[in-house]
Amino acid sequence: MSPQGRTQSLPQPLPTLILAVITLGTWAACLGWDQTRDAHPDGSTTGPYEAWQVIALVLVLLAPLYWTASRHQVASGVLGTTLGLTAAAFIDWSDDASGLFLIGTVMVALGSLAATTAVSTLIAVATRNRAHSTV
Repeated sequence: MSPQGRTQSLPQPLPTLILAVITLGTWAACLGWDQTRDAHPDGSTTGPYEAWQVIALVLVLLAPLYWTASRHQVASGVLGTTLGLTAAAFIDWSDDASGLFLIGTVMVALGSLAATTAVSTLIAVATRNRAHSTV
């Protein structure tokens, strides 16, 4: 099998770093500016993020994830996205005096690891199948 048809099992440093930086920037653009909770008349609070902000974050991050996975650099895509989201959550939430931000950060790390692994694998398989069907 040619090297282009094989998925790299080890992350490449440059694509991983680039994707982590893109992810940090995307978090800042989509979520980082919104730090206030919304108070409702019944006394409950929600937020600080709205659903559209999280959806925008996910949709924007699909593009660089697709780019790495379609080039069979699944490990770089998964690691870069996971590192970026985990670092962004830690930085954004670390002012929480209760210490519960650490639990949230670990949940972001595990959730993003699982989700990016699944999505990247599907993309890599689909692009590999599409490449084989055109040959």
